[in-house]
Amino acid sequence: MKFFIDTANLAQIKEAQDLGVLDGVTTNPSLMAKEGIKGQKNILKHYVDICKIVTGDVSAEVIATDFAGMVKEGEALAKLHKRIVVKIPMIKDGIKAIKYFSKKGIRTNCTLVFSAGQALLAAKAGASYVSPFIGRLDDVSTDGLRLIEDIRLIYDNYAYETEILAASVRHPMHIINCAQIGADVVTCPLSAITALLKHPLTDSGLAQFLADAKK
Repeated sequence: MKFFIDTANLAQIKEAQDLGVLDGVTTNPSLMAKEGIKGQKNILKHYVDICKIVTGDVSAEVIATDFAGMVKEGEALAKLHKRIVVKIPMIKDGIKAIKYFSKKGIRTNCTLVFSAGQALLAAKAGASYVSPFIGRLDDVSTDGLRLIEDIRLIYDNYAYETEILAASVRHPMHIINCAQIGADVVTCPLSAITALLKHPLTDSGLAQFLADAKK
């Protein structure tokens, strides 16, 4: 399973890259705003800066919600760097845009997916990734992990090559659960990834080894 980090913070991206387990980055306008990045020129430059740090795919999101607007923005984003994957919302014109980009050889990430039907449409349109938001489903008392299972079954039934990118991942158990049920990718905060390092028995065992070594 691939690990993506969901942030626009360059320091966190570099830390994840240095850890040696990072496969890519996902970003969005909210994450850009959180880092104080404003203005189209600065946003585009920031995407390039991210691509210079990582060796995997970087999802860059369009702002437009109409077909023509998404095509214009998406083509501009794709030209920034070979690692850019254009993130498109799961709406009617979004599916049209994904099909357009697929024919042009531009990779896409269909975002804001909350049902198996949406994931099926995205795969048929040729999306490179589909992003079901499992944490947000959990927030409304719906099993987000069950959605991953349903999409996995459908994609395996028909050999769709679209990768399942589990998004809105909140904690380390989400990561473990996604790995168990066959998500291709998880994208999450750095804190969720580094939390996988921790276990009290590891800490106590290391403390005992160091104490014995001093003897």
